[in-house]
Amino acid sequence: MSTGPVSFDAFFEEHRDRLARACLLLTGDVADAEDLTQEAMARVLERWDRVSSMESPEGYLYRTAFNLHRNVLKRFAVAARRQLSPPGADEAETTERALDIRRAVRSLPLAQRQALVLVEWLGFRGEEAAEILGIDAASVRGRLHRARATLRDRLGGIDD
Repeated sequence: MSTGPVSFDAFFEEHRDRLARACLLLTGDVADAEDLTQEAMARVLERWDRVSSMESPEGYLYRTAFNLHRNVLKRFAVAARRQLSPPGADEAETTERALDIRRAVRSLPLAQRQALVLVEWLGFRGEEAAEILGIDAASVRGRLHRARATLRDRLGGIDD
């Protein structure tokens, strides 16, 4: 955990290459990784007055990059679903599926729901989620495993 450099330029120099390598692992493509790195750094720069005083500006940078990547994936998934859906696909069926997912998540025990939201939707690492929840990382992994298994059973898979 870093206490944060005084200037954004110093922060950029210190963290850019490592972030780019992490983004390459996320995207699998050099150009996409570079775009993601630049966008995350630009977002941090826009908020540098606030970010520089955070306990972990580096953590904020990585959360920003991971969230941006997740948003890109969501957009691709939506576009793919639209292209793969037959013309005149039933919007009611899509809406019903979304409601089924919400109901299934809502029916999870609170501990599992918390772990799922922190890790899957908010992008925290297991260790970060453990710290937030006041438990150990192994417990977070167990909760996630049970939550995912329950959702698979109730929803019949996640490939729909």
